[in-house]
Amino acid sequence: MDFSFTDRCLDYRERLLAFMDEHVYPAEAVYERQIRESGDPHHQPAVLEELKSEARARGLWNLFHPDSEYGPGLTNAEYAPLAEIMGRSPAIAPEACNCSAPDTGNMEVFTRFGSDEHKQTWLTPLLNGEIRSAFAMTEPAVASSDATNIAMSMTADGDDWILNGRKWWTSNALHANCRVMIVMGKTAPEAATYEQQSMMVVPMDAPGVTVLRGLPVFGYQDREGHAEVLFENVRVPGKDVLAGPGAGFMIGQARLGPGRIHHCMRAIGMAERALELMCERASSRVAFGKPIAAQANIQDWIAEARIEIEMARLLTLKAAWMMDEFSNKEARVEIAAIKVAAPAMALKIVDRAIQVHGGGGVSDDFPLASMYAHLRTLRLADGPDEVHKRTIARTELAPYRKVTP
Repeated sequence: MDFSFTDRCLDYRERLLAFMDEHVYPAEAVYERQIRESGDPHHQPAVLEELKSEARARGLWNLFHPDSEYGPGLTNAEYAPLAEIMGRSPAIAPEACNCSAPDTGNMEVFTRFGSDEHKQTWLTPLLNGEIRSAFAMTEPAVASSDATNIAMSMTADGDDWILNGRKWWTSNALHANCRVMIVMGKTAPEAATYEQQSMMVVPMDAPGVTVLRGLPVFGYQDREGHAEVLFENVRVPGKDVLAGPGAGFMIGQARLGPGRIHHCMRAIGMAERALELMCERASSRVAFGKPIAAQANIQDWIAEARIEIEMARLLTLKAAWMMDEFSNKEARVEIAAIKVAAPAMALKIVDRAIQVHGGGGVSDDFPLASMYAHLRTLRLADGPDEVHKRTIARTELAPYRKVTP
């Protein structure tokens, strides 16, 4: 198992680090100012479009896509270090490089399961960064951590399907450029457990689709938005059922493995930046006659942060390597483990960085409060910690099982 970076990974990494230093970090304050001056939390700032043009000119575009027809064709292990770098500025760097969730997962779904029409209508403009997309799965009326509970009604009507139900935490649905959703619902309630659900392509402006509200996260309204969406007799042509009725779970499993790697490496990037901010603050502030960095407990926090970041990164790289060498299925325990470990680790480091910053840490003068809200949410997104721990525990217990429950 070799975790050394390939030559092409090193090349992209060097170019991406330069892009971050020369353009992304200096743009952060401009980005915030342009949103504030617009009066709209979902405003698309001009500086972000400028960053997208610059990233594309530098060849730092669609880095996530594993298919060389649509991107550089990097493996999971090659892309992981790049996702970490973009995670250092989570609000703008991923979108600047057209590597934002949920678009990354949706683009892979369109690539693998979409028709030629889907690719022309939706995939191409997504790859070009001209539009954004949303993924509608979670529902307010059921415990969506168990995806078999997803209950949105998808009823056959001739060659079409009629959708009725309510979704929430539909990320990206309030983005100014969002044009399409991939929606998961139930087409065959009497079928086998994992053949009941389907995924369908639904334009944002389809009749019967109503975006009810954007859900705040710890008081923050993300620019992309986390929407509650009502579907009332939404008609979907049969041609817009991805991979056919009953394929929802299969598509979901194909989609989630790489997405979790991306989330975890971005979380590690946030942890690295939080550690840097903590070290800078602790070294520049004096309390009780000496720099905060001289306090033993602060030194413990800094040392523990370095240890925990390295452990999480190695576990994530192992998961990425296993996905590349074997399959998502073979790496399921490692994927579950990093999804628990990485956000929790980063959340702990950000929390301590906030403490070192004092009152400034909970303000918007530093990125720490926003990072905290995002990372705490990540312990629920793509499955809460408890679901992933259950996967790990069941695998560990399998050799000892004497009675089938």
